[in-house]
Amino acid sequence: MKRLVVFPALFLLCAAFGSAQEKYSGPRPPKPDVPYLMHADNLIETESGEAREDARGKNDKAYIVSGASSPVRTPLAEPVFLFESEKITPESLGLYRLEVKGGNREVVMSQKKRGPRPLRLTVTRLDEHLYRLEVNEGLGLENGQYSLSPTGSNAVFCFEVY
Repeated sequence: MKRLVVFPALFLLCAAFGSAQEKYSGPRPPKPDVPYLMHADNLIETESGEAREDARGKNDKAYIVSGASSPVRTPLAEPVFLFESEKITPESLGLYRLEVKGGNREVVMSQKKRGPRPLRLTVTRLDEHLYRLEVNEGLGLENGQYSLSPTGSNAVFCFEVY
């Protein structure tokens, strides 16, 4: 009977010690709801914008971002982002590869065919409202244009891997 009383107390003590043990002390994003590329201790704000929608046939819709390339660039094939959540939940962010066409960047979504699926991201909570987003795509991302976008929104946060 005493063992049952001691175990919950020991568990609570370990849980309290474990959560107090590590406090995030690295850089913090200056703006909430904007992903920042991490290059060592430097944070680089992703290119924020709105994708415009363009109907492509009966069942397809293109999401277009102006310009052939993002001014935000990283040499990292597996970029890491810091994200402070205020209105956008980090789990709602999808990572998409953009195709360059006609001087713009775009991704085409199809309701009938299986369209592009978001690339894999790992979300880790670092502190209250602070998250680390890591690309988790086996061999990493190929060189090209990419966008993080919240589900159900035309907001885009673009960058280029070179």
